Amino acid sequence: MDIPPPTVADVLAAQRRIEGLVERTPASTYTELDRLADDAGASGARLVIKHENLQRTGAFKARGALNLLLQMSDDARRRGIVGYSTGNHAQALAYAARHVGAPCTIVMPMAPNPVKERAVRSLGADVVLHGDRLEDACAHAERLAADRSARLVSAADEPDLVAGVATATLELLQQRPDLDVLVVPVGGGSGAGAACLVAAAVAPRVRVVGVQAAASPAAHDSWRAGELLTRPNATRAEGLAVGRGFALTQRILRAHLSDFLLVDDDAITRAQRAYLTAARTVAEGAGAAALAAVLTHPALFAGARTGVVCSGGNASEAELRRALAST
Repeated sequence: MDIPPPTVADVLAAQRRIEGLVERTPASTYTELDRLADDAGASGARLVIKHENLQRTGAFKARGALNLLLQMSDDARRRGIVGYSTGNHAQALAYAARHVGAPCTIVMPMAPNPVKERAVRSLGADVVLHGDRLEDACAHAERLAADRSARLVSAADEPDLVAGVATATLELLQQRPDLDVLVVPVGGGSGAGAACLVAAAVAPRVRVVGVQAAASPAAHDSWRAGELLTRPNATRAEGLAVGRGFALTQRILRAHLSDFLLVDDDAITRAQRAYLTAARTVAEGAGAAALAAVLTHPALFAGARTGVVCSGGNASEAELRRALAST
């Protein structure tokens, strides 16, 4: 099914709709991160970190979930929602469902990040653990939603979700209108697609660059091939652990994305360490991917004022220990 993308008018409406329910997160600079970028070869790069790790639920996805559920009918809310997620989308849906009083069931792959699982349960959602991968959880969520006549909420093919997420980029460009480049992590692609929509409309000179884990390259490969593909899904950065391209976000990315980079899991872990030691910032793996891209592909960012989206901070203890042990 051809899903039309949201418009900038939809993004502005979302910004008004969710005002007061989300944080206007900081856009901060750090001398030590600039030095690390210089040392890596991005000479003269100046980084601006958009701290969506400080968003409610600890990640940018709260914006999209609220925008979607606030527009559901009373009858749809009574029937509830079913989602599938490795964690941040799950927390966002649980948070928004609690706000509007809707029942919420989340299907997560077996052995999820314990920080994220506990958070979803504490927000009042029912959690079902099923399968080894996000694709397994998705198939089970589809069956549950059909059985219950509940609203299945996709991880990416949701225009209202993308419009809500896009408010983060709108904020960033209001806070830092002098950006040259914006680097955004990609799992399903809602964040990068949202960034593309806003930048194309209000700051077309800003290049938007997507970043995905090399061990889970479905969105990257779909974008380069111009068709939806499935790929192995093996990254340990669960926010990037997606094994297929999504139609809506790929449509937006093909229209507006300037470049799409891959980074390996060890580079992501080193970027988590850089956040901890140079910016006193906790970033989960997906949240550190954009910084990893700058440090791994430095020539692309030399001399540029670069917005770096730290999309989430829901890191497990094991993740943080691994990051601090990295070199």
